[in-house]
Amino acid sequence: MKTLLFQGDSITDCSRQREEVENCRLAFMGYGYAGLLAAKIYREQPEKDWHIYNRGISGNRVVDLYARWKVDALNLKPDVLSILIGVNDTWHEYNRQNGVEVPRYEEFLRRLLSWSQEALPEVKLVLLEPFVLPFGAVGEDWPAEIAQRAEVVRQAAADFGAAFVPLQEQFNELAKAWGMDYWLRDGVHPTLAGHQMIAEQWMKHAGHLL
Repeated sequence: MKTLLFQGDSITDCSRQREEVENCRLAFMGYGYAGLLAAKIYREQPEKDWHIYNRGISGNRVVDLYARWKVDALNLKPDVLSILIGVNDTWHEYNRQNGVEVPRYEEFLRRLLSWSQEALPEVKLVLLEPFVLPFGAVGEDWPAEIAQRAEVVRQAAADFGAAFVPLQEQFNELAKAWGMDYWLRDGVHPTLAGHQMIAEQWMKHAGHLL
């Protein structure tokens, strides 16, 4: 048996099933990249008896992950742990004055990674780059701050030996050809095409961990 865990905010959540089921293969993983990846893995690697969990929660910031990390991550004992977090740390500051500034974001992200490696020495880590496109819900100051968070994630991946999944440049390039709202509904949340791109990038950069 091998266990894969997807963690994050609404981009990971995607209306995933909340009720626990005995057989992970029967759980609804959401309509996003996590569900697309789960379907692919279950289809292509039945012999590995994968247990795949989606524990993304809409609206979460990095500090929210930290608060529930024991029960929603470590207790599941993942062999592969995938994390996408960061946009709400910006969004909540501009909308609610309840964000997480970049230095504290880095501090808590590294705490999560250190805690995970201490509790699960064999865990393989995957860090996805946070991203936005400048329209819809995204304010004019967001892209520069999200870029800072992306660099935090990139450096943390290097320091902790994690696979890094780049996404911002891919969205930028695709938007030039087909428009921003073809890939992201509101500058933050991916469309189905956007989620498929994330899933493809995940497999390209982290598929070797499976």
